[in-house]
Amino acid sequence: MSQGSKAKRARLSGENAPRNGGDSEEFFKGVGKIEYKPNAGPTDVLCFKHYNAKEVINGRTMEDWLRFSVVYWHTFRGVGLDPFGAPTINRPWDDGSESVENAKRRLRVAFEFFSKLGVKYWTFHDRDISPEGATLEETNRNLDEITDLAKELMAQTGVKLLWNTCNLFSHPRYMNGAATNPDAHVVAFAAAQVKKGLEVGKKLGAENFVFWGGREGYMSLLNTDVLAELTHAANFFKMAVDYKKKIGFQGQLLIEPKPKEPTRHQYDYDAMTVIGFLKHFGLADDFKINVEPNHTMLAGHPYEHDIVLASKFGMLGSVDSNTGSPDLGWDTDQFPMDVRDTTLVMKAVIEQGGLAPGGLNFDAKVRRESTNLLDMFIAHIGAMDSFARGLRCAAKLVSEGAMAKMVEDRYRSFTAGIGAKIAKGTATLEECEVWKIQMNN
Repeated sequence: MSQGSKAKRARLSGENAPRNGGDSEEFFKGVGKIEYKPNAGPTDVLCFKHYNAKEVINGRTMEDWLRFSVVYWHTFRGVGLDPFGAPTINRPWDDGSESVENAKRRLRVAFEFFSKLGVKYWTFHDRDISPEGATLEETNRNLDEITDLAKELMAQTGVKLLWNTCNLFSHPRYMNGAATNPDAHVVAFAAAQVKKGLEVGKKLGAENFVFWGGREGYMSLLNTDVLAELTHAANFFKMAVDYKKKIGFQGQLLIEPKPKEPTRHQYDYDAMTVIGFLKHFGLADDFKINVEPNHTMLAGHPYEHDIVLASKFGMLGSVDSNTGSPDLGWDTDQFPMDVRDTTLVMKAVIEQGGLAPGGLNFDAKVRRESTNLLDMFIAHIGAMDSFARGLRCAAKLVSEGAMAKMVEDRYRSFTAGIGAKIAKGTATLEECEVWKIQMNN
């Protein structure tokens, strides 16, 4: 690494950066707008080598196809904590308090990051951006104050809200779940929190609203009434649908599947489980799926499985773009860097005509050992480049048509004769028997 690069890295380490600042302070000094430089060398890390936002592919720009979004929780609230060790990440702008002023400063940092990275969207949980108060009323006042600032920053930068969601899993009150909690009073509190979340979504023009049931599941079936809990969850979602319509919130409602962790079994196990739940309880017209591939892998499926399945059923709403290590049995939220994976994701996206109003939301975090501010940019840049490469590869696969032709040929027997009747659902068992007898004569 050159002396200049070393100096830049040292400036970004945060050791000498001020901890407090006004509205106009620059937090990522030495980092300009990340640009597309296809001929950049291997040590040039603050540039895109493949992602060209305005490049047109299949009639749309890369920016339109990919709709990148940065998460607030991992990127600006992550501290490198894990079950085996203390926090390792100490950001220079964060004083560690749960004050409103610290929350505002953190928000200004985030929008500087979004703008320099060049993404058009962001996402957050309510408790990521705003401190919880002693009462629900105080909590909501805090959220109002912080989202007033968020609205200003969104107007200044042009960055939009892909989706917001409510944290219904971290607080001790949710230790047995939120919508599926055995205590009705906890369910009511969660409903009140979602009411405010939908109001915030409308206020900030969120294009979607996500439900992730972090503790909606069971530890033991011996003390669990599964049908009651699932019914309560369905009624909870119906309340959300009704209130969304009442206030005129236009965002798409999404459910994010996960098979396990922190509960032994999550009710939203995978995409097909959620689709079955939605159809059973009459909610399929109001919800779509937000797929996180790391969760898909935890369910024992290939990376692209839930994305393809949800898309085929017309239920793919958005993607939390991350990955995990196949040799690890937990949710590691790594940045996606495998072009094979991004190609198959983008193939499904192209075939369904795009992801809007959803997007590719980087629900990923730098590693616990990655304490340099520069790494925040490098990680996102690498993932965005990987999806750009995947988009180009997917567009080529689709335009060539060879794979589609192979699939078509594989099912050709269903286009005529008894096969066509089976495909249409008009065949009978008697007809199938007659056909088989005739084929043997």
